Amino acid sequence: MNIARLICLLLTFSLTSPVACAAELPGIPEFIEEMVSKHRFDRAELQRAFDKAQHRPAIIEAISRPSTIKPWLEYRAAFVNQQRIRLGLEFWEKYRLTLRRAERKYGVPQEIIVALIGVETIYGRNAGNFLVLDALTTLAFDYPRRAGFFRSELENFLLLAREQQLDMLSVRGSYAGAMGVPQFMPSSYRKYAIDFNGNQTVDLMREDRDAIGSVANYLHEYGWIKGEPVTLRAGVSTENCIGAIATARPISAWTASGVIASGYPSGDLAARLMDFTVQDDKEFWLAFNNFEVITRYNNSDFYAMSVFQLAEALKEARRGLK
Repeated sequence: MNIARLICLLLTFSLTSPVACAAELPGIPEFIEEMVSKHRFDRAELQRAFDKAQHRPAIIEAISRPSTIKPWLEYRAAFVNQQRIRLGLEFWEKYRLTLRRAERKYGVPQEIIVALIGVETIYGRNAGNFLVLDALTTLAFDYPRRAGFFRSELENFLLLAREQQLDMLSVRGSYAGAMGVPQFMPSSYRKYAIDFNGNQTVDLMREDRDAIGSVANYLHEYGWIKGEPVTLRAGVSTENCIGAIATARPISAWTASGVIASGYPSGDLAARLMDFTVQDDKEFWLAFNNFEVITRYNNSDFYAMSVFQLAEALKEARRGLK
């Protein structure tokens, strides 16, 4: 038994240690063999990496109780607040030329880009402190509910580390393995991250301009439509429409069933009706294509609405400074 395996066993049976070596998790030897045969990784190198990776129960606990289970107003307050508005305005001013260029190239409004980065990491201030290898290994081999997804992300992380010459034992991110200022998962990093400052490198950990361009590119690639609404407040004058609340319908059909959108969207635009509990009442909103695109970043209506409302607050605050 080599020294690394011996240390793993000692940690595994220690009553005082909150973690254990991941190398003992079922499935890792087979995964290593797959990476060697499929991508020509060095077997010994991967074995050394996984011998050092840690299985962290805290990651399972965190992903099992997502923040979206909170009531809407509590969830919203965590993201749409004075701190994120103040720091967002500073970020917007600092990178105003880069944001303008991203909007022109990809059609995504500047305030949406700024708000999304603000919701994700408070402009890089909270990008996560878990080792990405630990997080993805723990979830790939000890979280059956989404093991396939995280196994794929672990594969992409190993490929990304090789492509970008990253030290896979030092890259840190969220408990789910998301990385950098915009919190891209490894597969998204490889597919959508771009060099937006022209220095011939793609670095979402340290280069805010790359993060800005990459967020805009991500939303554009998922179908952002320039000039179309994200979501509009709706008045509901009848209860007949509520049964179809999750079904996208043309605005003209919603209007005919008693749902009136604020503003004047085209009757041909499709939207679904959402409701958010506010105190003892409900607010109704119509979610258009661009709202659905934001949910591709995080599959939660609460998340997408927080991005939208922070964007609106930032836009209004910036208008007040002019």
